Amino acid sequence: MKNVMDEPIHTKQRGELFRYVSLEITKTTLTGTYELDGRTFKEVVTFEGVETLLTPAVRAVGELWFLLAGLSYYKAGAPRRVDVGSTPLGGKGRRLLESAIREGLAEFAFTNELSLDDVVIVGGVETNVVGPVVDANRVLVPFGGGIDSVVTSAQLNARLDQALFVVSPPSGRFAPLEATAAVTRREIVRATRVLDEQILRGDDAFFNGHVPVTAMVTLLAAVAALASGRGGVVMSNEHSSSAINLRWRDLEVNHQWSKSWDAEQLLAEALGERVGDALVVASFLRDRSEIWVAQVFSELTSYHHAFRSCNRAFSQRLESRLETWCGECDKCLFINLMLAPFLSRATLGDIFHHEPLSDPARQDQLRVLVGEGTSFKPFECVGDPDESAVALARVAQMSEWADVDFVRALANEMRPERTFEELLTTQGPSRVPAHWLR
Repeated sequence: MKNVMDEPIHTKQRGELFRYVSLEITKTTLTGTYELDGRTFKEVVTFEGVETLLTPAVRAVGELWFLLAGLSYYKAGAPRRVDVGSTPLGGKGRRLLESAIREGLAEFAFTNELSLDDVVIVGGVETNVVGPVVDANRVLVPFGGGIDSVVTSAQLNARLDQALFVVSPPSGRFAPLEATAAVTRREIVRATRVLDEQILRGDDAFFNGHVPVTAMVTLLAAVAALASGRGGVVMSNEHSSSAINLRWRDLEVNHQWSKSWDAEQLLAEALGERVGDALVVASFLRDRSEIWVAQVFSELTSYHHAFRSCNRAFSQRLESRLETWCGECDKCLFINLMLAPFLSRATLGDIFHHEPLSDPARQDQLRVLVGEGTSFKPFECVGDPDESAVALARVAQMSEWADVDFVRALANEMRPERTFEELLTTQGPSRVPAHWLR
């Protein structure tokens, strides 16, 4: 984690007003309509495998999704005034939206060199609690095809009625995600998310940058759970997702803010304000390290040739997707590093078709991952630097990696704060209910 000094404010023109226009709900779709200085944007999400979205509880949670989904369009102009109109907001919903703008868009603010401290939210009406009829033993697991959601699905109490929740773009389903989901043999509830083409196409006048997508997906999963009578949404955000990338001005910038412990609590409180405690939304891996997750995954051999965590396999545009691990990005390197203490080098080679950990071209990236580089932790879903350093120290002691000189040299420079054994135990608090555990 690094401190970064102030930079000059970006010269792009900020917008004046962002408006939440309407949320329309049919039996299977949510449609959010927004305006940025009179320019209209629409996002449509279509669900498969649900009974109906036309219930009061689904609308109540859909309104929360509507609020956070708007940030995908708000960012185009980043105006100082946000009008939520007649959307039910509530005190805890307001706190969630305020935090999503300040902390959830902190990376966006940093990369565009602008401050969002002056944003004012107006409008909104109070909320009422709507008690849904759900079964606490039926749960939905948002599934991304990587090691985290695979481990969650495999480790959940077998007595639970578990289904997967998969979000796809209109360009088509993600092949590695579908292949990994097929290994689980679980029922799949789906949502197809159609972003406004203006955002996908881009505009020279728009600001661009990261938005809290996982929080949006969490709320879509909550909608799907309620619309199918399920009483739980089981996320797969591990302990290190709360670790920040850098400090900038008075902001803690965390690429994974919407996976963090703070975001989980804000989401739970905002949901509770609308549907009470009948629906539980919590991360199954909250008190676990990435090293613990990798150890469990290493034993789930049926997934080894199906899973994929390389972001280049999940491009919104079909023509940009890679069919294999790229072997070059920070995510490929990180997953290779996490699994290396538990799987043979030959097995890793079969999985990745590359060997990022021994690639001399990856030395600078590896140095940054373990906190010894001159840059901050990359804006990717990777573990905190101390955790990476612990994994690298273990790899450097393994005889089959003895020929990789830069790995051993880097390991000699590091002084991680925790031990490998400590990271295989529980880490911090968790909101996971007892009946989700084995």
